[in-house]
Amino acid sequence: MSTRHAHQPGETPVLADQLKDPAYSAYLLLRTVFTIAPIVMGLDKFFNFLTHPHHWNMYLAGWINDLVPGTADQCMYAVGVIEIAAGILVAVAPRIGAWVVAAWLAGIILNLVTGPGFYDVALRDFGLLVGAVALARLAQGAHSGSVGGSVGGYTPRT
Repeated sequence: MSTRHAHQPGETPVLADQLKDPAYSAYLLLRTVFTIAPIVMGLDKFFNFLTHPHHWNMYLAGWINDLVPGTADQCMYAVGVIEIAAGILVAVAPRIGAWVVAAWLAGIILNLVTGPGFYDVALRDFGLLVGAVALARLAQGAHSGSVGGSVGGYTPRT
């Protein structure tokens, strides 16, 4: 016999109950990753640890470099600031931030396939874009209560 606490309508379920919902667990995982990864990648635009001994500007398409003012390194600093802001936006407003990250990844993919030819990285970023769209959809469900808001984290199908 189970002694689980059944939530009354309108009562907010506790995290332990929400985590029993696989969709809510996926939402939290994606929200965490799409918060941390853009912030880390954005910060690295200033330090180049992940691309050492090269710089991030090796990924910048020449036609984009020609469009933006300043040097390629300065462009990548701006990219870093945008990525940090996108990560913070995912943390505080995932329903919006996830779509911003998805759009940003689409721009990165366009850059990669029209410029330096890093097709493998573009394919990886396409997978990340799909993950960002999944986060946006799950965030909408978490906001509306259809994800993570059911009784005991499980809603029986009838």
